[in-house]
Amino acid sequence: MSYQEIASALSTIEKKLNDIFLSKRDAIRLALIAALAGEHMVLVGPPGTAKSALIRTFAKAIDAKYFEYLLTRFSEPNELFGPIDIQAFRGGEYQRVTTGMLPEAEIVFLDEAFKANSAILNTLLSILNERQFHNGQKRINVPLISVFAASNEVPTSEDLRAVFDRFLLRVYSDHLESHEFLELIRRGLAYENARSKGELNHDFPSITATDLRHVQQNLMSIVKIPEAFFTSYKNMCFQLRSEGISLSDRRVVRFLKLFAANAFLEGRAEVDERDLFILEHSWNSIEQRTVVNDIVRPVVTHFYDTHPDAARPGSAMRVEDLVTELRLIDERLRQREQLSELQMLTYLKNLNDLRTSFMQVHTELGPQMIQRIDTILESILEN
Repeated sequence: MSYQEIASALSTIEKKLNDIFLSKRDAIRLALIAALAGEHMVLVGPPGTAKSALIRTFAKAIDAKYFEYLLTRFSEPNELFGPIDIQAFRGGEYQRVTTGMLPEAEIVFLDEAFKANSAILNTLLSILNERQFHNGQKRINVPLISVFAASNEVPTSEDLRAVFDRFLLRVYSDHLESHEFLELIRRGLAYENARSKGELNHDFPSITATDLRHVQQNLMSIVKIPEAFFTSYKNMCFQLRSEGISLSDRRVVRFLKLFAANAFLEGRAEVDERDLFILEHSWNSIEQRTVVNDIVRPVVTHFYDTHPDAARPGSAMRVEDLVTELRLIDERLRQREQLSELQMLTYLKNLNDLRTSFMQVHTELGPQMIQRIDTILESILEN
């Protein structure tokens, strides 16, 4: 496939995944970026937020050798890396039979990755970073493209942090907002109906591990990084570090591949400041997410404000659902004497969530709805 055909196929896969998963646009785009750049990604968030389903569906879209495993503290190395080769052992050699196991996989998904024991984690480190597996006395180069992990929490112990650091992209997967409830029901029922009938066929375009490697090997020559971008990137890196966000030199360099991968997906020959949105996912703890966003988003927003012809990424929201949600809340608040204190607090929180969402609507409707929300809040405070 040509570069253009690969980019087109990935764009189609991205669109189909967005049709399946509601409000997971960043996670989907970043999964594609990770695979293109040969980097690893972890999804962190509470149970039931589509982390595992998203990665499994993404993996089905790529024609690649796939390995998946749910890890616990009782998991043993042979469950991931293969059983001991008994015949070789009898001959005095200690090695594993890796057929169909992680060392031979191209796309890997590790659910609850940070619950593994040290024996597994130590082997994973060399696979993640060096793409090598120590099989007895032999060092084997693995065909790995990307490892995707899911976890309910960010690891805090030092031995786990070493593995966490190998996941360049950290994506938080949260529960959906109230205005997304109706669309969640619609998509969820359609999915369950198709699954019960055995009709889950997403008809993804054909793209192979070979196609991804072809782009990986030539990415930094396909997409150029201009000197002006390095200045913006340097300023942002040092600003993040000044706020206590640990950003190692190794990660600083590897992020350049991710910027180039995003430009490739959008059909651009050069990286620019819009690609810096990827740094929103450079946090090391959940608490750092707000700090990182406050540093990165103004720069990306300024780029789009000063480049009106640049295509903004697709909205993660259905604007009509936001408007409907606001209308329903307004109607209920007009009868607030019938509401309990808890109901009032819930509606006020929903109004603030809606206000944040409308700030991301880049049409005249956004400011109009924000003004309407402010008017509703003022009327409540006056009473």
